[in-house]
This record gives sequence, structure tokens and C-alpha cells, in this order.
Amino acid sequence: MMNAILEGITGMDKMNDQVIATDFLIAAKSGIKNYAAALSETASPEVRNTLTRQLNDAISMHERITNYMMDNGYYHAYNPQEQFKVDMKATDMALSLGK
Repeated sequence: MMNAILEGITGMDKMNDQVIATDFLIAAKSGIKNYAAALSETASPEVRNTLTRQLNDAISMHERITNYMMDNGYYHAYNPQEQFKVDMKATDMALSLGK
């Protein structure tokens, strides 16, 4: 309970959602790159089909995470100035935690 109160006071509850979503987005991007690399290296049609399905699933997940982040104001893919503000706020928050 105390943790929830402190998160509410500091605004960290919303920041936690943003951090988790950002980490998830980064992981999804990494998965897409890895599936694409593996797909380009395989010679087996069965493995190629499996990797293609998994790559498509990873791309769909990336889209869902991106949409979630944009809908919640965590990510501004089409507005670099606004994204810069969000990134700077997250940076300031991270720096203030160390004090």
C-alpha cells in the first residue's frame, strides 16, 4: 500500500507503465531482427515457414505495442519534437532517482 502511495505522489506509477512498454518495444524490435537474420540463413523450407510465421507474429506484436504507446502518449513516432520532450522527462526522472 505504501508503495502505491509513493508511486502516486511521485508520478512513478505512470512512468513504470512507460518503462515497461518501452522495454517490451525494444525486445520486440530485437526479436524481429533475430527472426529476419535466422530466416536469411536457413535452407530448410519447413524452418523457413516456421520462422516466417514467427517473424509475422513479432511484427504484429511490435505494431500492437507501438499503438499502445502512442495511444497513451508514451511514444510520438510522427512528432520528433514531442518525442524529445517525453525522452527528456524520462531522463530527468531517471537522474532524479539517483539523488
